[in-house]
Amino acid sequence: MLSDIRIVLVETTHPGNIGGVARAMKNMGLSDLALVSPKIFPSEQATARASGADDLLAAARLFGSLKDAIADCQLVIGASARLRTIAWPELDPRTAAAEIAGLPEGTRSAIVFGREHSGLTNGELEQCHFLLHIASNPEFSSLNLACAVQVVAYELYLAAGQGGSGRRSPPLADGEQMASFFDHLERTLYDIRFLHARRSSPSIMRRLRRIFNSARIEAQEIHLLRGILTAAQLSAAGAGTPHAEEN
Repeated sequence: MLSDIRIVLVETTHPGNIGGVARAMKNMGLSDLALVSPKIFPSEQATARASGADDLLAAARLFGSLKDAIADCQLVIGASARLRTIAWPELDPRTAAAEIAGLPEGTRSAIVFGREHSGLTNGELEQCHFLLHIASNPEFSSLNLACAVQVVAYELYLAAGQGGSGRRSPPLADGEQMASFFDHLERTLYDIRFLHARRSSPSIMRRLRRIFNSARIEAQEIHLLRGILTAAQLSAAGAGTPHAEEN
């Protein structure tokens, strides 16, 4: 289970935090570290803070976008220190670890941590299936990045020790498949004139992303859904389709 979990850090400012995260990961048996556009890396500060987890830093992969970093992951959980105005399925660290432990064997998952001062953007959050929130003192709720990873990694370590379900189920759609599906869905909604160029269109797509992400769609089901979208596009091309407004 632990080998299938990726820790993703987005635009980390302080290289020492990357080293601290690597140390926290190695403490708990995690090894897959992905860095999205870090400000400074590699760095002597990162190596010093890693305190022996240099191998994780050496193996860390760099990506230009979150989309690329999670492209092969079937479950993506975004960590946030603050609750969002956008309604999004929310987990605490223990529940998130249990969710991952119950995945089919070989399923890749990612836990995404945002910038030290501003966290994840709403656009980045939209690429996640769940929001992870670490409860803390409301009068002093700011957690150091490495500390936040340590809390989550500890719960993952415990969940892995419990063994998980080990059940065999069809593979879930990964990040790349879901991104392609959402692009296809948006094009189709314009083609059938459900969407048009107006301010509420992003809001509708955000709600649709939430619906489909929470459904935990299987890879095979993506092909079925895209077949339906293609049929709808072909139908719209052959005849006018009435426009539907959101209530």
